[in-house]
Amino acid sequence: MRGLVRIFDLISEGSGRVVMWLALILFVITAYETIQRYLFRVTSVALQETTWHLYAFLFLLGMAYTLKHDRHVRVDIFYDRMSDRWKAWTNLFGMLVLIIPFCLLMIRFSWPFMLTAYQIGERSGDPGGLPARWLLKAAIPVGFGLLLLQGISELFKNLIVILRDHSASSQTNNELREQEGT
Repeated sequence: MRGLVRIFDLISEGSGRVVMWLALILFVITAYETIQRYLFRVTSVALQETTWHLYAFLFLLGMAYTLKHDRHVRVDIFYDRMSDRWKAWTNLFGMLVLIIPFCLLMIRFSWPFMLTAYQIGERSGDPGGLPARWLLKAAIPVGFGLLLLQGISELFKNLIVILRDHSASSQTNNELREQEGT
């Protein structure tokens, strides 16, 4: 279990590094496009679509990294006051009931969507737009696949916390019984 956690966490770290570079590229392209548009009155459909696609890649490929580093949105009113064991149970429930099933559904329904785009050679509908729209659509199952792996990693991490606490409390109970017997 710990080996899979390490592997899945490394994959999420790698996707996070890719996203960091994509963010830099997005910044440079957006700055260039803005300068072109407002100083030289030149626009490019391909550049506009590139920024939209990079923005989508940022979110889709960055979800796993965000989950790994616990930077996702959560209502912390009750969570912050919970013990580590209750947090682990809450996270385990969230992974089993929300994250993992949702990722499986998104992968299941986005895969044919992407395949169709690839098979028909879908391109931008705008003149001068990007030619390979399937790449953008491929980011959907890839992003949710990465999130699924990180969700499984988080599930295992929480199981480890729960089982560690369970064995520690069992150990404490056994020690108490031994002390009562003497």
